[in-house]
Amino acid sequence: MMTQPIPSLALGSLRDAYASGAFSPRSLIPRLRQQALEQAGYNAWITLLDESQLEPYLARLDAVPPGALPLYGVPFAIKDNIDLAGVPTTAACEAFAYVAEQSAPVVQALLAAGAVPLGKTNMDQFATGLVGTRSPYGEAKNAFNQDYMAGGSSSGSALATALGQVSFALGTDTAGSGRVPAVLNNLIGHKPSRGLVSTRGVVPACRSLDCVSFFALCCDDIAALLEIAVAYDPRDAFSRPNHFANRRRYYRGEESGAGFRFAVPAAPDFGGDAQTRALFERGVQQLCALGGSAVAIDFTPFLEAARLLYDGPWVSERWLATRGVPRQAMLPVIADIIGGGERRTAAEAFAASYRLADLKRQCDGLLAGVDFGLVPTTPTIFTRAQLAEQPIARNSLLGTYTNFLNLLDYCATAVPVGLTAGGVPWGVSLFGPALADVRVLGFARRLQRACGLPLGATGRALPEDAPGTAPAPPADAIDVVVCGAHLEGQPLNWQLTERGGSLRQKTRSAACYKLYALPDGKRPAMVRDETGGRAIEIEVWSLPAATFGSFVAGIPAPLGIGQVELQDGSWRCGFICDAYALTDARDISGFGGWRAWLAHRAAAGANPSP
Repeated sequence: MMTQPIPSLALGSLRDAYASGAFSPRSLIPRLRQQALEQAGYNAWITLLDESQLEPYLARLDAVPPGALPLYGVPFAIKDNIDLAGVPTTAACEAFAYVAEQSAPVVQALLAAGAVPLGKTNMDQFATGLVGTRSPYGEAKNAFNQDYMAGGSSSGSALATALGQVSFALGTDTAGSGRVPAVLNNLIGHKPSRGLVSTRGVVPACRSLDCVSFFALCCDDIAALLEIAVAYDPRDAFSRPNHFANRRRYYRGEESGAGFRFAVPAAPDFGGDAQTRALFERGVQQLCALGGSAVAIDFTPFLEAARLLYDGPWVSERWLATRGVPRQAMLPVIADIIGGGERRTAAEAFAASYRLADLKRQCDGLLAGVDFGLVPTTPTIFTRAQLAEQPIARNSLLGTYTNFLNLLDYCATAVPVGLTAGGVPWGVSLFGPALADVRVLGFARRLQRACGLPLGATGRALPEDAPGTAPAPPADAIDVVVCGAHLEGQPLNWQLTERGGSLRQKTRSAACYKLYALPDGKRPAMVRDETGGRAIEIEVWSLPAATFGSFVAGIPAPLGIGQVELQDGSWRCGFICDAYALTDARDISGFGGWRAWLAHRAAAGANPSP
């Protein structure tokens, strides 16, 4: 009897395979484990769970119908610096190993959603490296060409996903470890905003910067995983609450058809590699074809921030995290790097933090006005033999465009855009401010679909696109239409300016409004009248979304905020009035605006106060 081929492990495809009855977790998971054993030459795993260890996860699913859990029967891998209860955590150092008593919160969330762990994956020792070759458990080999690096430090997680052994994998990312191996193995790699996913139960590299990262076959799967894994952890001192607009509900909200702007380095460095330069330019062209406009910026402050990670005192965090491990138990290259942290001083740490704060201000300013930044994920790629020749220098070069992300508190999604002559994938990274994950991921989705590459190294095509229906996320600023005391130069204009408001436009309303002077003589009321109205002088002010609520809360009755139509047919938030207040109000529509009415009163000698 012919064995049915293993289905695509993309989340939607696997869900359909389970729902149809063609597969069950009991029929699929053991086959994936056997595949992992047969592909052991890639050195993807440190600990592969055996049948007895997998049994509790499968037994739990026996009593649950497919579809009852969001990740029902979904196989996944865990980087071996993240705890899985009852399984050793080694961080690729046998002398450090311990058996975890409980799973890390991010793992617990995935297990509760029905996912099944296949095991713990290989990595650069203590997550110190971007190459995947710094492991006593064997050098990780690229899924497309084993002569090449797989990238690190989350090498095994990327390989297990790319080879079709699991649907997704957890990695960690401090300097690019969740992005470099993703694009080199034709995967999507997402580094969440710092603190968005709990790092409790994760062996620290630089604890203040570490992020749990995700490897998946497509951006849609990353969005689904984030919705499950993101949770505020009060027991993690670096955890932060998510923003309501950074949820899956708003994923693909940028697909409105409007144009977008993205920043690129004015003079990107590719280490002399013409192939990766051409692939980067292809990625830029793809985004422009989707409606984007590339904006070249001076990347100097970003690159200076990147150098702080290893040239500055943050390496002391790596020393602190491993100070109980004998240096002779480490690989020599790891011992040399981490050992340098012991010599750093408190004065150096403070000086570097001051400099980083200054650089972040500069970088944030350069990104103002664009939707995201775009960089090469790595300048170039290397064979494993080339890395052995210059292990430090070539590893450092690989981090040129990754090291700054965590220091500057940005999120990022890595996307493969094409293959090099050696058959190895290569890609770019889209990045944006903290808590803009789903927005950045949405743009990454558009790029992935435009590039049209298959899923990982499986040869399977990206699933057909489905129209996006997500609402656009709230803007960072909200336009407010004013017609009276809040106009520029009027007595209440300060309520806008002190909240960071700026004047966007002086214009008129649609020709369907009446303007009334309220009985107190201080304020007008603009009321829509479809038959007897006219255009009224107005101003449009832009208020930061963070201060809009306090502005609205201070508006006294009978006024409030509703929607006002402008003469160009657009609608904006603006002042409206309850009908009861018009009983003793005076119709001043004929003056065309509040300023003209005030001028009339002044000329007539009227007292502006009641």
